[in-house]
Amino acid sequence: MDKPRQPFADGLPNLSQGHFVVPTAADLQVATPFTHAPRFLILYGSLRERSFSRFLAYEVARLLEAMGGEVRIYDAHGLPLPDDAAADHPKVQELRNLSIWSEGHVWVSPERHGAMTGVIKSQIDWLPLSEGSVRPTQGRTLAVMQVSGGSQSFNAVNGLRVLGRWMRMITIPNQSSVPMAYKEFDEAGRMRPGPLYDRVVDVCEELFRFTLLTRERSDYLVDRYSERKERQPERLREVAVDIGFVRR
Repeated sequence: MDKPRQPFADGLPNLSQGHFVVPTAADLQVATPFTHAPRFLILYGSLRERSFSRFLAYEVARLLEAMGGEVRIYDAHGLPLPDDAAADHPKVQELRNLSIWSEGHVWVSPERHGAMTGVIKSQIDWLPLSEGSVRPTQGRTLAVMQVSGGSQSFNAVNGLRVLGRWMRMITIPNQSSVPMAYKEFDEAGRMRPGPLYDRVVDVCEELFRFTLLTRERSDYLVDRYSERKERQPERLREVAVDIGFVRR
């Protein structure tokens, strides 16, 4: 077993000491706790009149509201395909403003051809990592769910998790996958009682807790050493030289 003498005494010559920050418990203390209700945005991935992903989104909204949260559900009707319209399109602006308002997200998608639908992917693709100093997704909590017409699968939620990580969101460990969704919702669109409904409650509880834990600390939790370096004027000039904007 390789066990070098510790602590290491040969230093960190590649580290920029001016940008290196040692995390401490004190950094996680909150000086002024938020007093407003936790804010959640729900996206769902179907435009059908009878949409099981929408029904599940509504059940989630009811649960989060019962826990004391404030909920907005985005209607994707009229949202253009990514790159098929300018970012000032009213439906795009509505989506981005809701994401900026939110502190947590829930993404619900049907599974189609073994993956999430284009409807949910388009909504996520319209959310930029940053617009100037505004970051519509970073540091927000995320819960992922899916509905399937057949046997239970996790393809859609796995894909949504990849997107959540890419969008720098705090994706909670729990998730929900509802197989044979046509059996799990009644004619009025309400989810029937049973183990699958109980799992949805579990996910909502966990999302609410994680949001309460992180929402006042989200900027700190997503702060990165590499980005602190890149914000410095000398580093910005180096990047500009590398990509040919300016000469040395």
